[in-house]
Amino acid sequence: MARLDPHSYFDADQPRTRRLALAFDVDFARRVVVGRVVLDLGGPAQGDLDLDTKGLRILSVRTGDGRTVPHALGAEEPILGQRLRLGLPAGTAAVEIAYETAPDSAALQWLDPAQTEGKKHPFLFSQCQSINARALLPCQDSPYVRAPYRAEVTIPEALAAVMSAGPAGVRPGPRPGTRTWLFEMPQPIPSYLLALAVGDLASRDLSPRARVWAEPATVEAAAWEFAGVEEMITTAESLFGPYPWDRYDMLVLPPSFPYGGMENPRMTFLTPTLLAGDRSLVDVVAHELAHSWTGNLVTNATMEHFWLNEGFTVWAERRIVEALHGAEAVAVAWTLGQNALDEAVARFGPVSPLTRLRTEMAGVDPDEAYSSLPYEKGARFVALLEATVGRERFGRFLQAYLAKFRFTSITTEDFVAFLDAELPGAGTRVGAREWLYGVGMPANAPVFRSDRLAALTALAEGFAGGARPTPPQVAAWTPPEMLVYLQHLPRELGANACAWLDANLALSGRGNHELLVEWLVIAAGSDYEPVFGRVREVLSRVGRMKYLRPLYGALGRHARTRALAREIFAAAEPGYHALSRRVIASVMETYRAD
Repeated sequence: MARLDPHSYFDADQPRTRRLALAFDVDFARRVVVGRVVLDLGGPAQGDLDLDTKGLRILSVRTGDGRTVPHALGAEEPILGQRLRLGLPAGTAAVEIAYETAPDSAALQWLDPAQTEGKKHPFLFSQCQSINARALLPCQDSPYVRAPYRAEVTIPEALAAVMSAGPAGVRPGPRPGTRTWLFEMPQPIPSYLLALAVGDLASRDLSPRARVWAEPATVEAAAWEFAGVEEMITTAESLFGPYPWDRYDMLVLPPSFPYGGMENPRMTFLTPTLLAGDRSLVDVVAHELAHSWTGNLVTNATMEHFWLNEGFTVWAERRIVEALHGAEAVAVAWTLGQNALDEAVARFGPVSPLTRLRTEMAGVDPDEAYSSLPYEKGARFVALLEATVGRERFGRFLQAYLAKFRFTSITTEDFVAFLDAELPGAGTRVGAREWLYGVGMPANAPVFRSDRLAALTALAEGFAGGARPTPPQVAAWTPPEMLVYLQHLPRELGANACAWLDANLALSGRGNHELLVEWLVIAAGSDYEPVFGRVREVLSRVGRMKYLRPLYGALGRHARTRALAREIFAAAEPGYHALSRRVIASVMETYRAD
C-alpha cells in the first residue's frame, strides 16, 4: 500500500486513471447531478482500486464490457469523505460508475433565480479545489493523478454550460426541453482543476483565443473590464514561453463565488467584485493566467506542497505586472502582499507549523489551513532566488523547470533536487532549507521599497497625529496606492476621523471592492454607524472569503457591531458558498458573548 497524499485514498500501487469520460445530467429541481464516469485505466488490471468520494450515492459499478464490479463504501471520515473500494475482475481496462451527488455537495453551489443578476433562471457552479472533486464524481482525487477528459452535460435548453475544457458542440438532450453540451480536455489535469458552470450565460470575444462569459446583465461590463487580456497573455508568453492550453476563456460568476479567481484551465472562474468599472482590479487575472504555467502545467503533488503552485504564481503575476505597468506598480503589489502575509503570520502565530512552506497536513483540512502564507512567503523565496542568481540566469532555470516537469505533479523535494542540479549552491546561499521547512519568516526575506511608497506609509502613520493628505495628493494616487494608504491607517478611529476619510476620499461609494472593504473594515472596527448600511449591503451580496473574513472580524470588536454581524449572517447565510460559511463561522466563534 502506497498512500502518497494525506488527503486522498489514492494508492500508488493500484491502477492509475489515464483518461476520464464524464456524463453529467444537471437536475436543478432536486439540486443533484446524476453522473456517470468511465475511468480508463490504460490497460488490463485487477484487484483493489480505491477511489475518493464525498456525499455520493453509488448506483452501479461495471467494467467496460458490462460485468458487475464488487464495491463497498468505507466509513465517513470528516476530511477525506468515504473510500470507495472496487474489486476489479481480471482484465478490467475501464470501469464505469453511475452515481448521484448530494444536494449539499461540497463541490457544488446551487443558486435560485433570485440569487443571480438576471433573476429568471437558476445557476450552478463547481469549486473542486482543494479536495472537493470527490463530491462531484468518484475519482482518485489527488494532484498526483492527472488525466485528460471528455464530458457531456445535459441541462435545460434555456441555459448554457461551460467547463475547464474546450467546447465540442451541442446536441439535443435526451428529454424534451434539454440540450447536451459536449467538451474535450486533451491535456492531462489533476481532479481539482475540473470545473463546471451552468446558467443563463452570454459571451463576448476578446481576441481570437480569449473570450469572457457572464450573465447577460453583466457580460458587457465584463468584456470592457477585461478587454486587455490578450496583451496580458502575450506579455506572459514573453516571460514564460508559449501559452500551453490553446484558449484562455473566463467566466464571471455570481457574487457568491468564494474566491477572487480559480485558475481552471481554458475557463478561469472570476468573482464579479473585479468589475470595478475602472479596470483597477484586472491584475487578479494576471495571477490566474500565470497559473497556466505555474500550477496547471507544473502542479503541486499534494496540498503539503501548495507553495509550489501559489508562491511561483504570485512571483510570476508580479513579473507580468512589472512588464505591463513598471517598477513602481510592482513595488506597490509587493507591499500589499506584505500586508496580507503579516496578517496570515499573526493569525496562525509566528511559530505555527502552518507558517512553513513545506507543510505536514495529515489530519488537517486544507480549506481550514488556507491563507496568504504559501502565496506571499513562497513568492518571496522565489524572488530571493531570482535576485541571488540574477534575472537572466533564473529565467533560464525557470524555462528548464517548466520543460522538465511539464504536465506533471511534483513535491518540494523534487523541486529542491532540480534546483541543486540546475543552480548548484543557490539553495545553500539563500537558506532554502529554512525557507521551506522553518516556521515564520527568515531574516533574509527580500524587502521591496520605493520613495513613493515610503511617503504614502509615512503619511498614513501620521494620521493619528493629525497628518492628512491634500486633495492634489489624493487625486494623484492610483487605486493600489490608496489601498496602501488605507492599510497603514489605525484600525480604530474616532467618528470625526472616519467622517473626514469618507468625505475626502469618497470611500463608501467605491466600486473597487479592495478599497471599499478596507475602508469598511476600519469603519466597522471603529463602530462607525454611518457605514452600517453599506456593510450590510456588501456582506449580503458578496461571498468572497477574502472580504468576508476581515469584515466579520472587524464587526466582532464591539457589542453593537457583533449584534449586527449575527443579524446579517442569519439573513445572508443561505446565499454563501459552503466554504464561505465555514470561514465566517470560525470568525464568529471568536466573538465575545454579549
